[in-house]
Amino acid sequence: VGQFLPLMLENAATSMAQESGCLVFDVCQARDDEAHIFLYEVYRDEAAFQSHLKTEHFLKFDRETASDILSKTVRIFARLS
Repeated sequence: VGQFLPLMLENAATSMAQESGCLVFDVCQARDDEAHIFLYEVYRDEAAFQSHLKTEHFLKFDRETASDILSKTVRIFARLS
């Protein structure tokens, strides 16, 4: 967590600053398990999310944190209202 969290926060801030399609990028940590990190990201559309996955800052973050992540689940939701 000590190495991962600063890099995660930097990636989130860069995404918000540089990606017009990134509308929300919240980094949340479980109160009862500091190693459990939840990301809440909102993108303008699917294309904006796919673009995010190809950015230099995301790819760098992904490489630098690969060994820190025990498991990852990505779920995509559709807004109903």
